[in-house]
Amino acid sequence: MSISLHDITVGTYRQVLGATAGFLEKGKQHCEQQGIALDDLVNYQLAEDMFPFRFQVLSVVHHSIDVLESLDSGVFGPPSGPMDQSYAQLQEMVQESLAALEKWSPEKVNQFEGKDMAFQMRDIKIPFTAENFVLSFSHPNLFFHAATTYDVLRLKGAPIGKIDFLGQMRIKQ
Repeated sequence: MSISLHDITVGTYRQVLGATAGFLEKGKQHCEQQGIALDDLVNYQLAEDMFPFRFQVLSVVHHSIDVLESLDSGVFGPPSGPMDQSYAQLQEMVQESLAALEKWSPEKVNQFEGKDMAFQMRDIKIPFTAENFVLSFSHPNLFFHAATTYDVLRLKGAPIGKIDFLGQMRIKQ
């Protein structure tokens, strides 16, 4: 059996977005119990030269549902738009992205196989095929930002573990 573009995108996005939704909820409950202000948390940075927690969650969304939209257009760029979301709004964005995956059928996604795709930022344009863009650019970013989100919550003491990060695995039935 071969693996399709739909398998490596929608299947992976369901797993990572689902896991992110889960550890965001556990993180929220922990912060509320411990008196940690969620407004402070969304602005928290692991290091001075890193984007804040809010950007990490936005990037999980961006490197999932926004990638599918970009496969259609053939161009993907950095996240844009408002960057002032509350914790609750970030949770809502993750849930909306999970729901939006339902409109991406195998037929719709697999039609992008072999299609030209580019990452573009200002005057930088990096060419890919759709598959290589997803596997060598987008997935590493998706996992990085999901792990950073998870790590901030762990640093703040949220009771989450590796199984929370893994999410719903695609096990043999």
